[in-house]
Formats: sequence, C-alpha cells, structure tokens
Amino acid sequence: MKEKNNKASAGKRGNDIRSDCYIEIERKSSGGLKTDIKSKVNSMFGNSIKEQVEEMCSCFNIEHSKILLEDNGALPFVIAARFEAAYKRLNPDETKEFLPKMLRQNKYHTEKDKLRRTRLYLPGNEPKFFLNAGLHKPDGIILDLEDSVAPTEKDSARILVRNTLRSVDFYGCERMVRINQGQNGIEDLKYIIPHNVNVVLIPKCELVEQVTETILEIRKLKVEHKIKNEVYIMPIIESAKGVINAYEIASSSPGICGLAIGLEDYTADIGTQRTPDGKESFFARSMVVNAAKAAGVQAIDTVFSDVNDMEGLRRSVIEAKSLGFEGKGCIHPRQIQVVHEAFAPSIEEIERAKKIVLAFEEAEKKGLGVVALGSKMIDAPVVKRAQKTIELGLLNNIITEKWRNETN
Repeated sequence: MKEKNNKASAGKRGNDIRSDCYIEIERKSSGGLKTDIKSKVNSMFGNSIKEQVEEMCSCFNIEHSKILLEDNGALPFVIAARFEAAYKRLNPDETKEFLPKMLRQNKYHTEKDKLRRTRLYLPGNEPKFFLNAGLHKPDGIILDLEDSVAPTEKDSARILVRNTLRSVDFYGCERMVRINQGQNGIEDLKYIIPHNVNVVLIPKCELVEQVTETILEIRKLKVEHKIKNEVYIMPIIESAKGVINAYEIASSSPGICGLAIGLEDYTADIGTQRTPDGKESFFARSMVVNAAKAAGVQAIDTVFSDVNDMEGLRRSVIEAKSLGFEGKGCIHPRQIQVVHEAFAPSIEEIERAKKIVLAFEEAEKKGLGVVALGSKMIDAPVVKRAQKTIELGLLNNIITEKWRNETN
C-alpha cells in the first residue's frame, strides 16, 4: 500500500508574484488546525482570508493540519483554487469541489458564426492576467491549459481555470479554453464544461478521432450536469499531417465553429522556421482556409509573436485577410485594436455590401426567391458575406445603424 504524503502545496511564492498565493497543507494526526497567514493586505483582508481558509477546511473535513498561506494579492477565487489543489495533491482520491458562486453576467451564450477576429491567449496558471482581460475587448479570451502551463502544474491550473470561468467578469467576450492533448485534454473537460465555457480549442489536431473523442466527452458531461448551452469546438492545425487532414477535421461535426492554424509547431514539424514573408507556411495556411470554407466554418490565423511590431502585425493581418482568414490569435492586449482595424472592411467593400444587402431585403419584401444586383444574380453565401461586412463596418464605426437612410 502506497504511503500517503503528509505535506503538499500549490500556487506561487516570491517577491515578484502578484494576484496569486502559495498554500501549504501539512497533515497532522492531532492538535486541531493551525494557520499561518502572511498577506500583503493583511490589515484590510486578513480576517476574511482566515475565514475563507476555515470555510475550506470545513468543506474538506480537515480537522488536524498545519496550513501556511503566503498571499500576494490573490482574490478569493484564486485562494480557493490553490487551497483545493494543495488539498487534492495531499488526497488524490478526493472528488469534492469547492465552487465559487457563478457570476450572473457569466451566463451568456454564443453563436456558431459569431465574429472571432481576435482571441487573446492567457496562461491558465497566471491569475494576474485574468481580471482586466475583458476590458481590452477581444472577441474571445482563451484560458490556456496547454503550452503555457508546466506539466507539473496542469492539475492546479485546471482548478484555477474552473474558478475563473465562474468568478471573473469577461465583459461579454467569448469564453474559450485550450485543453491539453489526448487523455489530459479529456480530463480538462471535466473542469470546464459544467462552468459555461463557450468554445473548446483542441491543440495539435491531426485526426477526426481527436474531435470525435472530445465531442463525445462534452456530450456526456452536458447530460450529467444538465448543461443546455451549446459548446463549440475549434481544432488547431499544427502539423503536416493535420494540414493534409484539415477538411476531414473541419467537416467532422456540426459543433465545429472554426479551424485555426498554429505555425510555431507546424514549421518545426516540417523542419523549418517561421520567416517574415511566410513562404514556408503559404501552402498550410491556404489548405486550412480552403478546408474551413469548404466545411462552412471560420478560418482563424495563427498568432503574431512580436508584440512590439505593430506595423508588422498590421501587414500580417492584411495578408491573412487576403488569403481568406477571418480572425487571428493575440498574445498581448495591445495587439487587439490593430487586428480589429486591419480586419475592418474598406469603403469599397462596404459600399458593395450595402447594395447587396439592400437588394436582398428588397427581394424578400417582394417575396422573390432570387436576388439580383443589376444583371448579376446574388446567391446566399454572397448575401451572408455582405451582411458580415456591414456588421464589421458597424463594429468599427465606419457606418452607423442608420446606414440604409444614408445610402444614395
């Protein structure tokens, strides 16, 4: 029989840590609870932190332990996540959860064809980035459980991401989580699906089976937890094999909302490096765009890794748009506005879209099944694209809600 550990910890400690904490639990056979709380905000919140620790001890039936908490401005949902992670490292078979109250404003839905121009990546084990992320107004926020989280911290990050989904106001941004690969990713789903996630990103997707396995687990969890909201899937293509199978992946389920490409892993896979002109990835990006369009889902471009090169970012977005991409990943909030502006339609695009939408609306009024613009017939995909162009024009304040009255 394996001997139990008597001490476990979770979280981060040190002078440069902010919005986080370190918790250490040492199991004792007697002596009751002994807590040592060291907090930078002890004068204001010391009593409430102590009360929270006592509440969590009660939740997990901890009667005899020595607990050390070093707090560097962690909010209650972070303290709760770190405490639970430390306790479960001490007691690996524990299934009980300590769930913070779900914010009312976090109970919103999403749509399959929602605008996804920007998705901001946040490391899933760094709470200091979470609180203000929604204020930067990306279309989506990704809490990342994969590459940005060390293997030894996956268990702790899952609990923190779960609590974040329940406790942090993202101001209407689509709430995304990038899970891990394989069985680790399936385990991740148990911590996010019951807590109103909107989109799950599958990294390094190469086979339809990866999508199928993820969707089956999501369905199972939705039934188990009585979840009615739709949870969409976004596979990320990051290898040569993934590129070749891109269409099969993109068309494998109606729950897929988009197909993304990740070029850091892709270029490594084919034995080269990313370059500014992107010749080495032109084939892969074109394949992903065509696969997405053929499957009727969004095509989402990779991140731009130089957070200080705004002009380079702008050129990259304009190129991505010319290839057919509809969105791009962001790794810093300052990239968001640049990407939004670069994806904005031109005046010429908007004027043509106005004519198409007005012609479509006029045909509808007359009960006509065919839309014509001059001598040309307009089919449904063209109308849909024109409607999206109008939507982008409104979002970027290029036109107003009264544009119909302002059209000559």
